[in-house]
Amino acid sequence: MLETQNLTVRFGGHVAVNAVSCCFEPGTLTAIVGPNGAGKTTYFNLISGQLPATAGSVQLNGRELTGLPASARTRAGLGRAFQLTNLFPNLSVLENVRLAVQATKDGAHRRGLNLWSIWSDHAQLTNRALEILQSVSMTAQQDSPVASLPHGDQRKLEVALLMALEPSVYMFDEPTAGMSHDEAPVILNLIRQLKKDKTKTILLVEHKMDVVRELADRIIVLHNGNLVADGEPGEVIASPIVQEAYLGKAREAA
Repeated sequence: MLETQNLTVRFGGHVAVNAVSCCFEPGTLTAIVGPNGAGKTTYFNLISGQLPATAGSVQLNGRELTGLPASARTRAGLGRAFQLTNLFPNLSVLENVRLAVQATKDGAHRRGLNLWSIWSDHAQLTNRALEILQSVSMTAQQDSPVASLPHGDQRKLEVALLMALEPSVYMFDEPTAGMSHDEAPVILNLIRQLKKDKTKTILLVEHKMDVVRELADRIIVLHNGNLVADGEPGEVIASPIVQEAYLGKAREAA
């Protein structure tokens, strides 16, 4: 279980996230929605450690994560994908995934500078990386430099890196942002596959309500940094506060 208790961050006199308490259970996909500036990405940053909290706490399976840096939270089981791809552009697709496999949180493949261990692990790391690339349909691009990939394939590769880290919590911040109409379904299909594993918890920040309706088991709504709704998708989307705070603004913008 991932849990935030009274999680808060202030920037000067502005409260960007205000005492948000929420639990996220394994086997569920929770969509976090709200208008621009509602605090969704900031809430993500507080959970994953990109921002320090002003107050409150983050816990994973009863372990206190609040004071830990982002790298330690990743090792604890939080896997985060960003709005912008976060890859090694000059390395190949396979090398990117192999590095992620090598950095898995259990540290099974990290044995210092013992050259015999490095060589014996090399084939195992490569085979695991190839398995992951096959699962995201990217084996054909394994030797391509990441910088040469189209944007949609870079987003797929970022999901592959998350899978390589074997997190207990997957955090997707607008995973289809910047993708074409033809590219977006590939990422959404990957998330559907991840959702089948009922030991995993998935958090999704997404503006596209058709995606939210299809994928989410639960929706929470942030507005001006406050948690204003929490429940099943149909119930939350139909609520007056969501219609006014989120859907109404989206229609006006359209």
